[in-house]
Amino acid sequence: MSGRKKRVAVGLSGGVDSAVTAHILKEKGFDVCGITMSIWDGGITIDDLTKKGCYGPNKDKDIEDARKISEFLNIPFKVIDMKKEFQEHVVSYFKKEYLAGRTPNPCVVCNRFLKFGAFLEKALSEGFEFDYFATGHYARIVEENGEFFIKKAVSESKDQTYFLQGIKRELLKKILFPLGEMTKPQVREIARKIGLEVAERPESQDFIAGGDYSPLFANDNIKAGDIVDETGKVLGRHKGIIHYTVGQRKGLGISSEKPLYVLKIDPEKNRVVVTDKENLFSDTLTAASFNPLVKFENINEFRALAKIRQKHKEAPATISFIDPNTLNIVFDEPQLSITPGQAVAIYDGDKLLGGGIIEISAVLK
Repeated sequence: MSGRKKRVAVGLSGGVDSAVTAHILKEKGFDVCGITMSIWDGGITIDDLTKKGCYGPNKDKDIEDARKISEFLNIPFKVIDMKKEFQEHVVSYFKKEYLAGRTPNPCVVCNRFLKFGAFLEKALSEGFEFDYFATGHYARIVEENGEFFIKKAVSESKDQTYFLQGIKRELLKKILFPLGEMTKPQVREIARKIGLEVAERPESQDFIAGGDYSPLFANDNIKAGDIVDETGKVLGRHKGIIHYTVGQRKGLGISSEKPLYVLKIDPEKNRVVVTDKENLFSDTLTAASFNPLVKFENINEFRALAKIRQKHKEAPATISFIDPNTLNIVFDEPQLSITPGQAVAIYDGDKLLGGGIIEISAVLK
């Protein structure tokens, strides 16, 4: 039917951003429906329930909140069971990386393989048809000469493009980010005006409810080990390598004349290597599993901005392809605590060019 409204499936989290996203799209004349992932399987015991998380008992309430939002907005709603997929692509990956002495970013991985991947495929396979998929992310999709790109949100403080680097380029024409032109106060004001109960809901949140990852490793025989300096001198004991990340200063439990920071985690020797802050700077990294969001035809080397974590200010760098899936990134100025396992996002101004997973960082000497 040529007159059929375009249908948008909105990923509802139970929070204010996705709720306002659904409202905005409905006001624009789209046929809107809500979908949400069921991922909590009760697989771990969490004692501290004061902090909500992406994975924890609070997810059942989030689903009910999403259902209430759908009822309030008078839109269809469906829950997609993604427990198995979440375990495979996010929880198992997260554990594997930490046990290997690396620091993964579960949000980047979840967006790449679940939220903008298996989640949509499963919803469609279960007969929930839609033309577009929308979320409450603060980012923009723009079209230029028939090509679709991700650009930073207008609100710099809320920009979430770093977490979207893993989306497949061919999906961009089917994705909507209505909040990309807005600020958080504007979103909350809309929620208040239409009477949404979640208008004042606090920002989310940690990966694991309670903020403590250790319950994930309850059956992994995590052992204490030595904290050493770069010469191998033992300075203290650690309580298991899963509790540490590159650049960490707090919680080391050792005394010294000047502050010490985690330089490296050595899973083979079960050691945490610490050093002075000045030794944490490096100017080179290798990134694997590169996901391009623009065409890179016949380009071996280029200039761009690289962002090594969400709260890092992107920095100028020269980037070259080791192979189509692997980048070598050399920064103009050394960067602090480049961390294996974290994601790196590549930008040209406010345009997201793609991203990958940090494999190696060359520490300056």
